Amino acid sequence: MTAGSDIAVRPRRGRDEIYPFAFLLLANLFWASNWVIGRGIHETFPPVALSFWRWFVAGAVLAPIALPRLKGQWPIVRAHWRVLLILGACGIAVPQCITYVGLNYTTAVNGSLLTAGNPIVMVLVAWLMERHTATPRQLLGLMLSLSGVVIVIAHGSLATLQQFRFNPGDLLIVLSIPIWCVYSVLLRRRPREVDGMAFLFLLTPIGLATLAPAFVYEEIFVRTPVWNLVSVATVVYVGISAGAGAYALWNRGVELIGPNRAAFTNPFQPLFATLLAILLLGEKFYLYHAIGFAMIIVGWYLTSSLRLRPPV
Repeated sequence: MTAGSDIAVRPRRGRDEIYPFAFLLLANLFWASNWVIGRGIHETFPPVALSFWRWFVAGAVLAPIALPRLKGQWPIVRAHWRVLLILGACGIAVPQCITYVGLNYTTAVNGSLLTAGNPIVMVLVAWLMERHTATPRQLLGLMLSLSGVVIVIAHGSLATLQQFRFNPGDLLIVLSIPIWCVYSVLLRRRPREVDGMAFLFLLTPIGLATLAPAFVYEEIFVRTPVWNLVSVATVVYVGISAGAGAYALWNRGVELIGPNRAAFTNPFQPLFATLLAILLLGEKFYLYHAIGFAMIIVGWYLTSSLRLRPPV
């Protein structure tokens, strides 16, 4: 099976072909801000607590929308409890918690760079689980995008790149990647009868239950969060944007175009993280930014199989 079969059955043209990628890119933008925030408050807010309260907020936001849509659908939920359990653990709980733990030991830049490798792992996981494969054009685009990411992170300097060092935090983030990829591939097996928002809401209590033992242990034996106006605002923001919002967008995008093509948007995360630093933190824009960004965009275009013009 080729990457072309990893697409929704209904043919897409024009705007219908573009908007799934708009969902995915917006999800990556939300997650890029999450990297910066997760690193920024790691000294006052422990990682498991941040993950737990993030999804508590997301569940509270989703509940008024999802609960009415679940009326009469509980038999379907019970019939698919196994896949929902796996999706809740692999998507909601484990990888995000591991990422927050990793950000206690590494920088947001290192973390976002490592997530740019998601497409490579996704192709492997999709092949192992579903026998989906990538085309040569997609692999070429992937290498181009990754090269663009490296140029941006290295500031266009080979010497800077040579100073890049892995630490335990980086290794934890690498560990989270295949778990996240399993979630993305398994999204194709979710119950189609359940609305997207209701489906995401169903995953939140599963994720919270999975996190609960580590959350309790951290509260008792490690440290507790410092609650103030900033931390409350941070938790609300990541719960709404990087939690409910980003996951709803990502899930819909994967549903429309498949996990392989969706994963090829992940190199945009370090791009967005850099842009946020330029816009919000006053960092300067250099020529290497323009070169790296151009390579990421061209690489994504090659991997997306997107047609800018409909065939004549």
